[in-house]
Amino acid sequence: MVSTILCDYSEYDKYHRKGAGALFSYLSADRIEYLKTLARWVNGNDKLTSRDYIWKGQRSSIREILKKAAVILPNSASEYKRITQTYRCNTRYFIVPNGIDAHLFKRNCSAEKDPYMVLCVARIEGIKNQLNLIRALNDTKFNLVLIGSFAPNQKAYYDECRRVAAKNITFIDNVLQEQLVKYYQHAKVHVLPSWFETTGLSSLEAAVMGCNIVITDRGDAKEYFGSNAFYCNPSDPQSILSAVEKASRCRYNEDLYEMIMKRYTWKEAALQTLKAYQSITK
Repeated sequence: MVSTILCDYSEYDKYHRKGAGALFSYLSADRIEYLKTLARWVNGNDKLTSRDYIWKGQRSSIREILKKAAVILPNSASEYKRITQTYRCNTRYFIVPNGIDAHLFKRNCSAEKDPYMVLCVARIEGIKNQLNLIRALNDTKFNLVLIGSFAPNQKAYYDECRRVAAKNITFIDNVLQEQLVKYYQHAKVHVLPSWFETTGLSSLEAAVMGCNIVITDRGDAKEYFGSNAFYCNPSDPQSILSAVEKASRCRYNEDLYEMIMKRYTWKEAALQTLKAYQSITK
């Protein structure tokens, strides 16, 4: 049984990396991931569970794993479709959605929201696209709060984000999940303008806490949020700003809260995982 979590970094890798990373524009997505994996291994930042990966490569290794798996567990039907199209597999599957901790993230309906507070909870790295988010909201009426530390090998990206940020941008390092509750409770908008998302756990958490959600139009998030979110083009700061402005003006949709509590909790994810295991043992 394999949890797939198939993220597509190719657009960012091909068109938005700088320096030596710009060479990725000439390579396929699988070749890019292969080179990145080998680089992490050589630098001691990752492990190879099998040296066969070196000569098989990324694509063949993934196809072999999918072929041998009794069941795969994508986060969405959209993700499974991408897997079948990319790797030509027909392995049985059960959708196991991402979720929230319903005991921790309890919304206080009487708490007042700040219509100008915009929150982004994510590791600071190129794929999450905080740089374009900062460019979008710099010197606007909004107060953008970025919560998260920089990812490994992303210090230069973090430094650039700090360099271009105006005074209305606040950086907060990693905080405990329990501490996130107060930020979600106070913010009117949560934004995740990534170059790709399978879902975005922080989007689910913020949404169940009463935030209006701005998310990327790339990836699988539309299957989770449908018409209950505001979508943006991650390559266009004006698109990001426009989506944030709309989200700040609109009332919160209670249907979104009900949907998340019904479909997207860790309890529901556990139940679907159990069904998958039971299907194998029968």
